[in-house]
Amino acid sequence: MPEQILESVIEDELKRSYIDYAMSVIVGRAIPDVRDGLKPVQRRILYAMYDLGLLPGRPFRKSATVVGEVIGKYHPHGDSPVYEALVRMAQDFSLRYPLVQGQGNFGSIDGDPPAAYRYTEARLSPIALEMLEGIEEETVDWVPNFDGRLQEPVVLPGKFPNLLCNGTTGIAVGMATSLPPHNLSEVVDALVALIDNPDLEISDILQHLKGPDFPTAGILYRDEGFFQAYRTGRGRVVVEARAEIETPKGKNARIVIREIPYMVSKATIIDRIVQLVRAKKLEGVADLRDESDREGIRLVVEVKRGYDPEILWNQLLLHTPLRISFSMIFLVLVDGEPKLLNIKELLEHYLSHREEVVIRRTRFRLRKAEERAHILEGFLTILDDLDRAIAIIRSSENREQAGERLKEAFGLSDAQAKAVLEMRLHQLTRLEREKLQEEYRNLLADIERFRALLASHELRMEEIRKELLDLKVRFGDGRRTEIRAGSLRKDFDITDLIPDEEVVVTLTHQGYIKRTPLKSFRSQSKGGVGKQAIRLHGEDWPVLVEVVRTHDNVLFLTREGKAFSLKVYELPEGSVSGRGRPVSNLIQLDGDVVRAALPYRDIPEDLFLLFVTRKGIVKRTPFTAFRNAHRGGIIAIRLEEDDEVVTVLPVREEEEVLLATRHGMGVRFEVKEARPMGRTARGVRGVLLREQDAVVDATPVLPEDTLLVVTERGFGKRTPVGGIRKIHRGGRGVKIHEITRKTGPVVRVLRVREDDQILLIAQSGKSIRLRVNQIRETGRVSQGVRLFRLDFEDRVVDVARIEEDES
Repeated sequence: MPEQILESVIEDELKRSYIDYAMSVIVGRAIPDVRDGLKPVQRRILYAMYDLGLLPGRPFRKSATVVGEVIGKYHPHGDSPVYEALVRMAQDFSLRYPLVQGQGNFGSIDGDPPAAYRYTEARLSPIALEMLEGIEEETVDWVPNFDGRLQEPVVLPGKFPNLLCNGTTGIAVGMATSLPPHNLSEVVDALVALIDNPDLEISDILQHLKGPDFPTAGILYRDEGFFQAYRTGRGRVVVEARAEIETPKGKNARIVIREIPYMVSKATIIDRIVQLVRAKKLEGVADLRDESDREGIRLVVEVKRGYDPEILWNQLLLHTPLRISFSMIFLVLVDGEPKLLNIKELLEHYLSHREEVVIRRTRFRLRKAEERAHILEGFLTILDDLDRAIAIIRSSENREQAGERLKEAFGLSDAQAKAVLEMRLHQLTRLEREKLQEEYRNLLADIERFRALLASHELRMEEIRKELLDLKVRFGDGRRTEIRAGSLRKDFDITDLIPDEEVVVTLTHQGYIKRTPLKSFRSQSKGGVGKQAIRLHGEDWPVLVEVVRTHDNVLFLTREGKAFSLKVYELPEGSVSGRGRPVSNLIQLDGDVVRAALPYRDIPEDLFLLFVTRKGIVKRTPFTAFRNAHRGGIIAIRLEEDDEVVTVLPVREEEEVLLATRHGMGVRFEVKEARPMGRTARGVRGVLLREQDAVVDATPVLPEDTLLVVTERGFGKRTPVGGIRKIHRGGRGVKIHEITRKTGPVVRVLRVREDDQILLIAQSGKSIRLRVNQIRETGRVSQGVRLFRLDFEDRVVDVARIEEDES
């Protein structure tokens, strides 16, 4: 050849060469096709095994045979990547629905490598046949192999939605793909729903397709990253292991890990735990054992005595791959170009591919049916005048002459004449003739059906629908990965590392709060002198003393209609006799006053909060509406100008409530009369107030209860609740106390028992403690008796009930 030198700018040459190389890697190796979800090497392996006859139910063949067939005919690369791809398709911990059945050592979830391909054997799995079904019916395009000797399919027919069911991962030049596996039944349900309604929104699709379903199970959190991935094609989800805590009698507690995150080696987890123990970052591990067997994973972490297994488990999640972030990147090849698709687009491309397959398959079957019908028409024409046909054949010199004479005599085509001459004698019997006529009638029906299928998009989609539902019946199974709703932090907050132990929470009238470990209150014998639970100052007294757990919440409801929430562990820890800290230091009160404090964790669905305002407004809101309350506060009720919250009562629908006013009126009505409202509603009228009157208190009541009414000037009385007539919400009510200048207006109403005590606090700071049974029980329209002798200028400002509870 003559010498030829081409001049080129090196930057342009490098750019062109690198782009060619990058596209070769993207298209030829790393990124799957959107139609069948396979990379070229996987597609070539499946087709080569199909061509070799390695079908389900037939004997296994050496993996070396498959590898040799693939690299010799279709894949001009090394044997290692081919065998690695074959192995992965056989691993039930890598693929949700393995495409290859393996015999021998194909690796393990521990990270052990597979045996060499000369030792292992393989054949196609039943579900892999669904990927290849119809490949011989001209359903896909074919291209020459690398040396032009053979043809290979560009894509598989893919009746099984492999891309979503098995997922894929791959890293190309400058891009990557990572599709998680899904449950076949859910994928089919989503596809069927999309067939029924092509305008389906992504949120509707996710009602059917719940989320990834990993072969190694585990727990997945359905948070914002989850929805972002399905909406945009890119997102991140959190996957964690599943464990249970066992406490054998007389032995240390132990954490038993049963399921681990997808694509995480068990050996990697074990190595990481060992490193942490040696580095003294995990102090609570006494022993670590791998008790896994054929039944599944069982990784046992023995907990040292005195350590909380829940805290240790959270530390393991924090520091080991027992919890991972799984990236979801829906990058696939669409018409040879890499594109990022959302979940609906992935499903639509699959259905489009399947419709194309159905069209091409139907055309093939229609052509074959028409060809066969044409032959049968020739047979039936001959059989109508069989004797003449036989005479023509017998009198002919050779085959060619017989064919020409038959065509002239009966008007047959070349194909018909050839088929008639090849007929066997047994086909001339009457029974065989009836069979031919039956076959002809069936073929005409098939031809009509095929033509209708080609003419109607709706019929084609119905055909795809039936195929998908058949797949679900034959191969569908239950979900393995549990999906938990709600967001989960990528890192743990302090909750995960704090023991969930019992404490006593104390809140005083003046707003001092603390928590004290329950074990600080030592048990005493009956008749002991007791132990001071809180140090009181002046007119202060406890309004909340309750045993709760550190992971519980406390909901604070204020005078101005706001709700704040704190974790119990966020409350200041104090000694048994300590005063605590002002609650205003913990939540943003800005001059507001706490009217109620309610500990909670699991909120019953039938529990409501009844807000009562000074102007007589009541509002019933489900307690569950305050689950999202936080330290910064949220609106609990919208108040009218110059109104304020008097009290907030936890109530149930079947209960009754009594509202008391300054002028001694009481409205007793059923809670259900105040219909449930949203958190930011204003409420409805609870009592119709006269001029200058106002609501001062409210309490839940039962007909058999006793009501204590206390006035500003220290008068009080006990009245049976049954003696106070029940009326409808919004009325003026009935008189519950005779108000005079001597008694002063009503201050508080309380539901009391005979063995309770009450504490009356005066404006001057004076207080008196009385037993309830010392207060005479009178009718509702009386002044009561003097409970507290006050100076002329002094007033009762509050009353607290002290329950006599030995526990």
